[in-house]
Amino acid sequence: MKKLLLLGGSPQQVIAIEKAKQLGYYTILCDYLPDNPGQYAAHKFYPVSTTDRQAVLEVARQEQAQGVLAYASDPAAPTAAFVAQEMGLPGNPLNSVEILCNKDKFRAFLRENGFHTPLARGYGSVEEVQEDLTRGYFPFPVLVKPVDSSGSKGVSVLFEAEHAKPALENALSFSRSGRILVEEYIEKAHPYLIGGDILVADGKIVLWGLLNCHRDPRANPLVPAGKSYPPALTSAVESRVKETLQNLVSCLHIQNCCMNVELVADKQNRVFPLNIGPRCGGNMIPDLLECIFGVHTAALSVQMAMGQPICINASPSPDCFATYNLHSTGSGILKEFYFDKKAKDHVFRKCFYKQPGDRVDFFDNASKALGIVFLRFQTPEETCFFMDHAGEHIQAVLV
Repeated sequence: MKKLLLLGGSPQQVIAIEKAKQLGYYTILCDYLPDNPGQYAAHKFYPVSTTDRQAVLEVARQEQAQGVLAYASDPAAPTAAFVAQEMGLPGNPLNSVEILCNKDKFRAFLRENGFHTPLARGYGSVEEVQEDLTRGYFPFPVLVKPVDSSGSKGVSVLFEAEHAKPALENALSFSRSGRILVEEYIEKAHPYLIGGDILVADGKIVLWGLLNCHRDPRANPLVPAGKSYPPALTSAVESRVKETLQNLVSCLHIQNCCMNVELVADKQNRVFPLNIGPRCGGNMIPDLLECIFGVHTAALSVQMAMGQPICINASPSPDCFATYNLHSTGSGILKEFYFDKKAKDHVFRKCFYKQPGDRVDFFDNASKALGIVFLRFQTPEETCFFMDHAGEHIQAVLV
């Protein structure tokens, strides 16, 4: 039985372990968290940090793994690329993966290769940022974020320099490397950011899982609260988005990979790549794409990690689909999840991370999600209208 080493066993990463087992592979898991559920799904478990490259490499060599996969994890992706490089396993260039997983390096790459990118600068201290903000280096508002985190952790918008310090310190606290990025805020021309997953095979994008990114202004408006399909884009902008992403893939020499993407089109219809991760998206995006296209990118990611060729011929469903991330606009004890009649008419699948009686927190980053529900609609207009008001129909009720 061929062996696959998986990096990360969180609830959202268990699906990759299960898909690998269904495909007939022996699964080995590394995760430093003692309570990760993946350890009970995998054939073998090592309590090793997914960001400790040498320790993971030692596990891979000891187990004679024939593939390595960091599913839905930016921090673990460079480790997977490193192990693949050291052992001659299927994978993508380590330098390219490191660029994609570091916002500082990614912005520099975009500038150097002629892509549209916000004015941005990386910093190692709060004082350096405050000095540039005070002297007017950036036009306000600006985005502040750690260079190496995901799930919107530590991300905020600043409208003035005077009260910047708490936001900067918060961003720094989420950075493993001790660096933060400050960048120009791009005003989007369309109602939603463009997100979702794409699938690259032999250097070409073969699946375009482009989605609308929905937010909840009652919580943190920077944190994804849901996704929907089809994307609310003009054909001209959608073509530019696709051209931009294929050019990125080619410039980075990505060969086989599922990639999580986030872009914005400004009022001049210029397309700005914001975040491109060399892995499947979280928040059950692969499950949503399975509803839409009939293929599951977790299974395809496993096959690519094992060096197996893939061949897909996916056409979208005539229905419209969405996911909504259950969340709380306050902190306390969960009493119940409330779904009104309109919500019940559209919800066809529910996945709960929390149960009544559990402690829940204010939704200020993606890790605070309480679960995910899947919805089906008949028209794009109906889909977007519901998602824009989803908090009125679906609520986490606290005691």
